[in-house]
Amino acid sequence: MKLVVTDSNDRLDVYLSNNIEDLSRSKINKLIKNNDILVNGNNTKAGYIVKENDVIEITYEEEVMNAIPEEMDLDIVYEDDDVIVVNKANGIVVHPAVGNNHGTLVNGLLYHSNNLSSINGCFRPGIVHRIDAYTTGLLMVAKNNLAHEFLAKQLEEKTTTRIYIALVWGVINNDTGTIDAPIGRDEKDRKKMAVTDVNAKTAVTHFKVLERYKEATLIELKLETGRTHQIRVHMNYIGHPVVNDPVYGRRKIIDESGQCLHAKTLGFVHPTSKKYLEFSSGLPKCFENILNKFKNA
Repeated sequence: MKLVVTDSNDRLDVYLSNNIEDLSRSKINKLIKNNDILVNGNNTKAGYIVKENDVIEITYEEEVMNAIPEEMDLDIVYEDDDVIVVNKANGIVVHPAVGNNHGTLVNGLLYHSNNLSSINGCFRPGIVHRIDAYTTGLLMVAKNNLAHEFLAKQLEEKTTTRIYIALVWGVINNDTGTIDAPIGRDEKDRKKMAVTDVNAKTAVTHFKVLERYKEATLIELKLETGRTHQIRVHMNYIGHPVVNDPVYGRRKIIDESGQCLHAKTLGFVHPTSKKYLEFSSGLPKCFENILNKFKNA
């Protein structure tokens, strides 16, 4: 696996634990001691302070474990020799991890195509960016390494278009708003993210109100940055957690379909044609079922 540092002044072990969900801090430190983690091609220590444009290469068991192709009913919105745009269904994890090697989007993509980029290792072929298992909507997938690098650079430079639809608890009075609050690991629960000043990264979310209901608000959100759980954390931070979110907000859970959050619009410049492409997808049935409860209340 190879990572390019974009914005961090963290220790190497902290940076990796914050950016790789599959590896614990203790596992990372063991890999560093075994010289299985290189920075700019060199062995280093856990306390090394990573800098912008540092290239981190990691070799561990993931590299010798292969994700298995599995037939899956994928909703392919667009495909050519460089890119696949897929509309991810509810409940589907994007890529395998140690101990969870089946039923992910990657398993389905491997069955669908023999050509996927290899930059992110054999557990994440083609994966340029992710959304949560219970977030639905559009993802771009790279079919070769040149396309992957081109698309990843757009994400880093914040030139992609990513628009989400969410149903959140409470009535938001402002028609529009911007949440500019740094996000890092929750110090009390390392599985969660939080607005914090400790080892955090800049996170900016713009929103506008689409419709107000008695107990909730339907909003459109545009991401300026792409931090883990960004929308869910930011909306909880301002007191309007995403409806049906089982992790953030601790409000009433309506059913087991997951948070009402959908990646509706995805736009990017094509790696080969250099033309801007934009795609949209409608709300999934699981989202609409919950939305109708609020519309009819």
